[in-house]
Amino acid sequence: MHLERLYQSLRKTLLSQPLIHGDETTVQVLKEPGKTAQSQSYMWLYRSGQDSAEPVVLFDYQPGRGKQYLQTFLADYKGMVMSDGYSAWRAIKGVTHFGCLAHARRGFVEVLKTQKKPGKRAQQALEFFQRLYRVEALAREKPPSGETRAAYTLRLRQQHSVPLLEAFKARLDEQAPQVPPESSLVNAISYTLNQWEYLSRYVADGRAPVDNNIAERDIRPFAMGRSLCTSFRNLDKHRDLSVGIVATRAMFACQRRRNSFALQIACPDLPWGVRHHLLGRQHSLLDQTADHVTGYAKAFRCLEHR
Repeated sequence: MHLERLYQSLRKTLLSQPLIHGDETTVQVLKEPGKTAQSQSYMWLYRSGQDSAEPVVLFDYQPGRGKQYLQTFLADYKGMVMSDGYSAWRAIKGVTHFGCLAHARRGFVEVLKTQKKPGKRAQQALEFFQRLYRVEALAREKPPSGETRAAYTLRLRQQHSVPLLEAFKARLDEQAPQVPPESSLVNAISYTLNQWEYLSRYVADGRAPVDNNIAERDIRPFAMGRSLCTSFRNLDKHRDLSVGIVATRAMFACQRRRNSFALQIACPDLPWGVRHHLLGRQHSLLDQTADHVTGYAKAFRCLEHR
Protein backbone atom coordinates (compact mmCIF):
# COMPACT_ATOMS: atom_id res chain seq x y z
CA MET A 1 0.00 0.00 0.00
CA HIS A 2 2.68 2.51 1.02
CA LEU A 3 4.91 1.58 -1.91
CA GLU A 4 1.98 1.95 -4.28
CA ARG A 5 1.23 5.44 -2.95
CA LEU A 6 4.88 6.43 -3.29
CA TYR A 7 5.01 5.01 -6.81
CA GLN A 8 1.90 6.88 -7.92
CA SER A 9 3.18 10.12 -6.39
CA LEU A 10 6.41 9.75 -8.34
CA ARG A 11 4.49 8.90 -11.50
CA LYS A 12 2.35 12.02 -11.09
CA THR A 13 5.50 14.13 -10.76
CA LEU A 14 7.04 12.51 -13.83
CA LEU A 15 3.94 13.00 -15.99
CA SER A 16 3.89 16.70 -15.11
CA GLN A 17 7.29 17.22 -16.72
CA PRO A 18 7.90 18.27 -20.34
CA LEU A 19 10.18 15.35 -21.23
CA ILE A 20 10.18 11.61 -20.53
CA HIS A 21 12.85 9.13 -21.58
CA GLY A 22 11.65 5.55 -22.06
CA ASP A 23 13.16 2.13 -22.61
CA GLU A 24 12.34 -1.53 -22.00
CA THR A 25 14.19 -4.81 -21.56
CA THR A 26 13.40 -8.45 -20.90
CA VAL A 27 13.25 -10.07 -17.47
CA GLN A 28 12.50 -13.65 -16.51
CA VAL A 29 10.26 -14.55 -13.59
CA LEU A 30 10.30 -18.22 -12.62
CA LYS A 31 7.05 -18.43 -10.67
CA GLU A 32 4.42 -16.22 -12.22
CA PRO A 33 0.75 -17.22 -12.50
CA GLY A 34 -0.28 -18.11 -16.02
CA LYS A 35 3.24 -18.12 -17.47
CA THR A 36 5.92 -20.77 -17.84
CA ALA A 37 9.31 -20.30 -16.22
CA GLN A 38 10.88 -20.02 -19.69
CA SER A 39 8.68 -17.14 -20.87
CA GLN A 40 9.91 -13.57 -21.08
CA SER A 41 8.42 -10.59 -19.32
CA TYR A 42 9.44 -6.95 -19.59
CA MET A 43 10.67 -4.17 -17.36
CA TRP A 44 9.73 -0.76 -18.72
CA LEU A 45 11.65 2.32 -17.65
CA TYR A 46 10.41 5.92 -17.57
CA ARG A 47 12.57 8.78 -16.38
CA SER A 48 12.96 12.55 -16.30
CA GLY A 49 15.23 14.53 -18.54
CA GLN A 50 18.84 15.18 -17.58
CA ASP A 51 18.18 18.72 -16.36
CA SER A 52 14.90 18.10 -14.57
CA ALA A 53 14.46 20.04 -11.32
CA GLU A 54 12.55 17.05 -9.89
CA PRO A 55 14.30 14.00 -11.37
CA VAL A 56 12.36 10.73 -11.23
CA VAL A 57 13.23 7.22 -12.46
CA LEU A 58 10.48 4.59 -12.42
CA PHE A 59 10.40 0.94 -13.43
CA ASP A 60 7.17 -0.77 -14.46
CA TYR A 61 7.08 -4.57 -14.68
CA GLN A 62 4.68 -5.95 -17.28
CA PRO A 63 4.13 -9.43 -18.78
CA GLY A 64 4.55 -8.19 -22.36
CA ARG A 65 5.94 -5.60 -24.74
CA GLY A 66 2.72 -4.29 -26.24
CA LYS A 67 1.77 -0.65 -26.65
CA GLN A 68 -1.11 -1.02 -24.17
CA TYR A 69 1.36 -0.92 -21.26
CA LEU A 70 2.78 2.36 -22.51
CA GLN A 71 -0.69 3.78 -23.03
CA THR A 72 -1.69 2.88 -19.49
CA PHE A 73 1.40 4.37 -17.89
CA LEU A 74 1.57 7.55 -19.95
CA ALA A 75 -2.22 8.01 -19.97
CA ASP A 76 -2.94 11.52 -21.32
CA TYR A 77 0.67 12.70 -21.33
CA LYS A 78 1.25 15.42 -23.96
CA GLY A 79 4.96 16.19 -23.65
CA MET A 80 8.12 15.01 -25.37
CA VAL A 81 9.08 11.31 -25.40
CA MET A 82 12.59 10.10 -26.21
CA SER A 83 12.91 6.42 -27.15
CA ASP A 84 14.54 4.07 -29.60
CA GLY A 85 12.82 2.96 -32.80
CA TYR A 86 10.56 0.31 -31.27
CA SER A 87 7.11 0.69 -32.86
CA ALA A 88 5.15 0.52 -29.58
CA TRP A 89 6.63 3.85 -28.48
CA ARG A 90 5.81 5.48 -31.80
CA ALA A 91 2.20 4.30 -31.48
CA ILE A 92 1.60 6.62 -28.52
CA LYS A 93 -0.58 9.50 -29.68
CA GLY A 94 -0.57 13.09 -28.48
CA VAL A 95 3.15 13.28 -27.66
CA THR A 96 6.15 14.60 -29.57
CA HIS A 97 8.45 11.71 -30.39
CA PHE A 98 12.24 11.97 -30.58
CA GLY A 99 14.69 9.34 -31.81
CA CYS A 100 18.02 8.34 -30.33
CA LEU A 101 21.11 9.44 -32.26
CA ALA A 102 23.29 7.11 -30.19
CA HIS A 103 21.14 4.15 -31.20
CA ALA A 104 21.54 5.02 -34.88
CA ARG A 105 25.26 5.61 -34.44
CA ARG A 106 25.67 2.20 -32.82
CA GLY A 107 24.64 0.50 -36.05
CA PHE A 108 27.58 2.02 -37.93
CA VAL A 109 29.96 1.16 -35.07
CA GLU A 110 28.89 -2.48 -35.38
CA VAL A 111 29.55 -2.35 -39.13
CA LEU A 112 33.16 -1.31 -38.52
CA LYS A 113 33.58 -4.10 -35.99
CA THR A 114 32.47 -6.76 -38.47
CA GLN A 115 34.49 -5.52 -41.44
CA LYS A 116 38.00 -6.83 -41.98
CA LYS A 117 39.03 -3.54 -43.54
CA PRO A 118 37.76 -0.17 -42.28
CA GLY A 119 34.72 0.81 -44.33
CA LYS A 120 34.81 4.31 -45.76
CA ARG A 121 31.03 4.71 -45.76
CA ALA A 122 30.57 3.66 -42.14
CA GLN A 123 33.49 5.85 -41.08
CA GLN A 124 32.00 8.86 -42.87
CA ALA A 125 28.70 8.31 -41.04
CA LEU A 126 30.50 8.22 -37.69
CA GLU A 127 32.22 11.48 -38.54
CA PHE A 128 28.82 13.12 -39.04
CA PHE A 129 27.69 11.82 -35.64
CA GLN A 130 30.88 13.12 -34.08
CA ARG A 131 30.29 16.60 -35.46
CA LEU A 132 26.67 16.59 -34.26
CA TYR A 133 27.79 15.67 -30.76
CA ARG A 134 30.40 18.42 -30.82
CA VAL A 135 27.58 20.91 -31.26
CA GLU A 136 25.86 19.41 -28.21
CA ALA A 137 29.08 19.69 -26.20
CA LEU A 138 29.27 23.37 -27.10
CA ALA A 139 25.64 23.81 -26.08
CA ARG A 140 26.42 22.49 -22.60
CA GLU A 141 28.79 25.36 -21.94
CA LYS A 142 27.61 28.47 -20.12
CA PRO A 143 25.14 30.41 -22.29
CA PRO A 144 25.90 34.05 -23.15
CA SER A 145 24.54 36.63 -20.75
CA GLY A 146 20.82 37.20 -21.22
CA GLU A 147 20.24 33.96 -23.17
CA THR A 148 18.57 30.91 -21.64
CA ARG A 149 20.03 27.43 -21.96
CA ALA A 150 17.22 26.32 -24.28
CA ALA A 151 17.53 29.40 -26.48
CA TYR A 152 21.31 29.03 -26.69
CA THR A 153 21.03 25.33 -27.56
CA LEU A 154 18.39 26.00 -30.20
CA ARG A 155 20.51 28.71 -31.82
CA LEU A 156 23.56 26.45 -32.02
CA ARG A 157 21.53 23.59 -33.42
CA GLN A 158 19.95 25.75 -36.07
CA GLN A 159 23.29 27.25 -37.02
CA HIS A 160 25.40 24.08 -37.02
CA SER A 161 23.35 20.90 -36.63
CA VAL A 162 20.75 21.60 -39.31
CA PRO A 163 23.28 21.85 -42.18
CA LEU A 164 25.13 18.81 -40.83
CA LEU A 165 21.95 16.76 -40.77
CA GLU A 166 21.02 17.88 -44.27
CA ALA A 167 24.43 16.84 -45.61
CA PHE A 168 24.29 13.54 -43.68
CA LYS A 169 20.89 12.59 -45.06
CA ALA A 170 21.93 13.49 -48.60
CA ARG A 171 24.92 11.17 -48.20
CA LEU A 172 22.76 8.33 -46.87
CA ASP A 173 20.18 8.77 -49.64
CA GLU A 174 22.99 8.55 -52.17
CA GLN A 175 24.59 5.49 -50.60
CA ALA A 176 21.45 3.47 -49.85
CA PRO A 177 20.89 2.11 -53.39
CA GLN A 178 24.63 1.51 -53.88
CA VAL A 179 25.17 -0.78 -50.87
CA PRO A 180 24.93 -4.52 -51.65
CA PRO A 181 21.91 -6.14 -49.92
CA GLU A 182 24.16 -8.63 -48.13
CA SER A 183 26.30 -5.88 -46.62
CA SER A 184 26.00 -5.25 -42.88
CA LEU A 185 25.84 -1.54 -43.72
CA VAL A 186 22.33 -1.95 -45.14
CA ASN A 187 20.70 -2.28 -41.73
CA ALA A 188 22.53 0.73 -40.30
CA ILE A 189 21.55 2.97 -43.23
CA SER A 190 17.97 1.67 -43.35
CA TYR A 191 17.40 2.21 -39.64
CA THR A 192 18.77 5.75 -39.76
CA LEU A 193 16.70 6.74 -42.79
CA ASN A 194 13.52 5.08 -41.47
CA GLN A 195 13.89 6.95 -38.18
CA TRP A 196 15.07 10.21 -39.71
CA GLU A 197 11.94 12.18 -38.85
CA TYR A 198 12.48 11.42 -35.15
CA LEU A 199 16.29 11.53 -35.17
CA SER A 200 16.41 15.02 -36.68
CA ARG A 201 13.48 16.58 -34.80
CA TYR A 202 15.60 17.69 -31.83
CA VAL A 203 17.05 20.64 -33.76
CA ALA A 204 13.68 22.43 -33.56
CA ASP A 205 13.58 22.48 -29.74
CA GLY A 206 16.41 23.58 -27.47
CA ARG A 207 15.00 21.48 -24.62
CA ALA A 208 15.01 18.21 -26.55
CA PRO A 209 17.70 15.56 -25.95
CA VAL A 210 19.69 14.06 -28.80
CA ASP A 211 19.80 10.52 -27.46
CA ASN A 212 18.39 8.09 -24.93
CA ASN A 213 21.67 7.23 -23.22
CA ILE A 214 20.45 8.37 -19.82
CA ALA A 215 17.61 5.81 -19.91
CA GLU A 216 19.82 3.05 -21.28
CA ARG A 217 22.24 3.56 -18.39
CA ASP A 218 19.40 3.26 -15.89
CA ILE A 219 18.07 0.04 -17.37
CA ARG A 220 21.50 -1.54 -17.86
CA PRO A 221 21.46 -3.41 -14.52
CA PHE A 222 18.77 -5.68 -15.94
CA ALA A 223 20.93 -6.52 -18.95
CA MET A 224 23.80 -7.25 -16.56
CA GLY A 225 21.43 -9.33 -14.47
CA ARG A 226 20.72 -11.69 -17.35
CA SER A 227 24.29 -12.95 -17.10
CA LEU A 228 24.87 -12.50 -13.37
CA CYS A 229 21.47 -13.41 -11.95
CA THR A 230 19.34 -14.96 -14.67
CA SER A 231 15.85 -14.55 -13.23
CA PHE A 232 13.53 -13.44 -10.44
CA ARG A 233 12.03 -16.29 -8.41
CA ASN A 234 8.55 -14.86 -8.04
CA LEU A 235 6.56 -11.69 -8.35
CA ASP A 236 3.77 -10.78 -5.95
CA LYS A 237 2.98 -7.28 -7.17
CA HIS A 238 4.90 -5.80 -10.06
CA ARG A 239 4.77 -2.28 -8.64
CA ASP A 240 6.23 -3.44 -5.34
CA LEU A 241 9.11 -5.00 -7.24
CA SER A 242 9.52 -1.94 -9.42
CA VAL A 243 9.81 0.44 -6.47
CA GLY A 244 12.15 -1.98 -4.72
CA ILE A 245 14.39 -2.04 -7.76
CA VAL A 246 14.45 1.75 -7.92
CA ALA A 247 15.71 1.83 -4.35
CA THR A 248 18.14 -1.04 -4.85
CA ARG A 249 19.59 0.65 -7.94
CA ALA A 250 20.65 3.53 -5.76
CA MET A 251 23.23 1.27 -4.14
CA PHE A 252 24.96 0.70 -7.46
CA ALA A 253 24.43 4.10 -9.07
CA CYS A 254 27.47 5.55 -10.79
CA GLN A 255 26.27 9.14 -10.89
CA ARG A 256 28.63 11.11 -8.69
CA ARG A 257 27.43 14.66 -9.32
CA ARG A 258 24.24 14.31 -7.30
CA ASN A 259 22.84 12.27 -4.47
CA SER A 260 22.10 9.07 -6.39
CA PHE A 261 19.14 8.13 -4.23
CA ALA A 262 17.52 11.57 -4.45
CA LEU A 263 18.12 11.58 -8.20
CA GLN A 264 15.83 8.62 -8.65
CA ILE A 265 13.00 9.24 -6.21
CA ALA A 266 12.91 13.00 -5.79
CA CYS A 267 9.39 14.31 -5.33
CA PRO A 268 7.77 17.06 -3.23
CA ASP A 269 6.04 14.56 -0.93
CA LEU A 270 9.21 12.68 -0.02
CA PRO A 271 11.53 13.93 2.77
CA TRP A 272 14.97 14.68 1.40
CA GLY A 273 16.58 13.70 4.68
CA VAL A 274 16.38 9.96 3.96
CA ARG A 275 19.52 10.14 1.80
CA HIS A 276 20.94 6.64 1.24
CA HIS A 277 19.26 5.06 4.27
CA LEU A 278 16.94 2.90 2.22
CA LEU A 279 15.70 0.77 5.10
CA GLY A 280 15.60 3.38 7.82
CA ARG A 281 18.91 2.28 9.35
CA GLN A 282 17.55 -1.22 9.96
CA HIS A 283 20.13 -3.03 7.83
CA SER A 284 23.84 -2.46 8.38
CA LEU A 285 24.71 -3.23 4.76
CA LEU A 286 21.86 -1.71 2.76
CA ASP A 287 21.92 1.51 4.75
CA GLN A 288 25.43 2.31 3.58
CA THR A 289 26.21 4.59 0.67
CA ALA A 290 26.51 3.30 -2.87
CA ASP A 291 30.31 3.33 -2.84
CA HIS A 292 30.49 1.26 0.32
CA VAL A 293 27.91 -1.30 -0.77
CA THR A 294 29.53 -2.02 -4.12
CA GLY A 295 32.69 -2.90 -2.25
CA TYR A 296 30.85 -5.79 -0.63
CA ALA A 297 29.53 -7.31 -3.84
CA LYS A 298 30.78 -10.82 -3.18
CA ALA A 299 29.68 -10.88 0.43
CA PHE A 300 26.26 -9.59 -0.57
CA ARG A 301 26.11 -12.33 -3.24
CA CYS A 302 24.63 -9.97 -5.86
CA LEU A 303 27.41 -10.02 -8.43
CA GLU A 304 28.54 -13.63 -8.20
CA HIS A 305 28.36 -16.16 -11.02
CA ARG A 306 26.55 -19.31 -9.92
